[in-house]
Amino acid sequence: MRELDPIYEHDEAVHTDSPPSLSTRTLRRLLYLAFAALVIVLLVLLPPLISVNRYQKRIANSIGDSLGRPVHLDKVSLNLLPLPGFILENFVVEEDPAFGSEPVIRANSVRATLRIASLWRRRVEFSTISFTEPSVNLVHLANGKWNLESILLHAAHIDAAPTAQKNAGSAPRFPYIEATGARLNFKLDHEKSPFSLTEADFALWLPDPQQWHLRIKARPTRTDTNVSDTGTIQLEGTLGRAASLGQVPISLRGQWRNVPLGQASLVVFGRDAGLRGDMILSTNAQGTVSNSAIQTRLQLTGARRADFVPAHPLDVDLQCLGIATGDFHSFQEIHCSWPPAGSSDPPTLAISGAIPDIRHPNSATIEIGTPGLPAATLLDWLHVASSRVPSNVAAAGTLTGSLSYRPDPDTPTPWQGEMLLTNASLINPGASATSLVTGDVTLQPVAPPQPDPRSKKQASAPPLPGFQLAPTALALGGKDPAILEGHFDTTGYTLHLTGMASIARLHALAAALPPFGDGLAEVLPANRAAGPFRIDLTATRPWGAAQTWTDNAARPTLPHLRRASRF
Repeated sequence: MRELDPIYEHDEAVHTDSPPSLSTRTLRRLLYLAFAALVIVLLVLLPPLISVNRYQKRIANSIGDSLGRPVHLDKVSLNLLPLPGFILENFVVEEDPAFGSEPVIRANSVRATLRIASLWRRRVEFSTISFTEPSVNLVHLANGKWNLESILLHAAHIDAAPTAQKNAGSAPRFPYIEATGARLNFKLDHEKSPFSLTEADFALWLPDPQQWHLRIKARPTRTDTNVSDTGTIQLEGTLGRAASLGQVPISLRGQWRNVPLGQASLVVFGRDAGLRGDMILSTNAQGTVSNSAIQTRLQLTGARRADFVPAHPLDVDLQCLGIATGDFHSFQEIHCSWPPAGSSDPPTLAISGAIPDIRHPNSATIEIGTPGLPAATLLDWLHVASSRVPSNVAAAGTLTGSLSYRPDPDTPTPWQGEMLLTNASLINPGASATSLVTGDVTLQPVAPPQPDPRSKKQASAPPLPGFQLAPTALALGGKDPAILEGHFDTTGYTLHLTGMASIARLHALAAALPPFGDGLAEVLPANRAAGPFRIDLTATRPWGAAQTWTDNAARPTLPHLRRASRF
């Protein structure tokens, strides 16, 4: 083997013992990492050391000028991560004294994120303003004014560029305003309503220089009752610029979904209406705040009473069209149809009316009509309303007519109209194949008595305003039909049954219509033969109370019952 040169051996040893050198590229990467780490450390450590409270008044005044209301802050702090911005603590927007003294907006914490590029133009712009669990008061006065009207109009007169505009222009870009966990309270005049929206998520931005886009998702609730599963309310749409609130263009769509009927009645009425099922309520509004077209659709699935489950619960699909006027203070030209117009199902009900003042529901007018509702459908509704109606009872006939309610102090009764069930038939197969009802059934308003100026006798007390059941023929086993007539008003009803009847047919009628038969067996004679005999019976029932039958042939008829049974 060849011996190595000493000099070569020395160079190889030196090369082996020296540490490897770093490349220029690796050193550059390490410097970048060190600089990034230093920046992160500074972003974390510097904000607490920098005091921006001297800008607190300037920031509050700037926000107040943009809202047109005084704004107060308790503390302002700088935050550089994840994006530079300010944290505003105890943020309060004062209310207009005309709407009360409680702040219109209150939030414990508000984060305002800066647009960094705007700093190079010596203009401070915020990209996002985020509210955490704010409380907002929406006030509606009796004169129709809303407390947010001045804020909206003030914002409408401020030039702003779209929120998503990339490059800064002459007008500042409108920030993306959002809120999480918000609570929206409603006040009528200076009294807070028990209804409110909670757990609300809100967003507002400017997609176009002349138009705002808003989105709300919240849960409705009440403070005066215990409600839990109230579903969610979602509202989304656009608001335009205008010189007055009434001229603001709107395009809104909302929906209240995933709410049980019992909880919905608690929210709307403050009490459980005793209904069960599921509800979806959808609404669209197009036009302006002072005059807009409204389209609403109410869908009920599996509707029933709370105390029993019928074989076939009720499904409802009701569509309504109308005009909202007076800043949604009144609703005119309301027209509803069940099922909706254009449906393949035959028309069931048509409802029309108006609500002149939403704060006074008693001023509303309503008219309900049907072009031809099968009696079998009415019987199906009766099965939903009462578990006592036998499932094998059959009904036939067609219901037509309309009923209207128009409050007018100059008229003796606000109810008008007439309902007619033609070719009526009611068969209880368990008793007989013969119909218990023959002919037509008519319900009409009570006609006020006409005074006779020639009569000197004191007129008897007139019947209460309401509706009367015209004499209706019933096949109760006699050679001639028995006659049923009655009177219905706001206090209850009175029925009068006269003619020839047999015990078997009376029991068959009571079994087919259990509400009608309540208490009837107690007044029927036990020692009568099966054959027909003459009856003269009166039934009275105050609404929500028990029904009482009286045998007028066995005991004198009381004067007030005699008056009620005369029409």
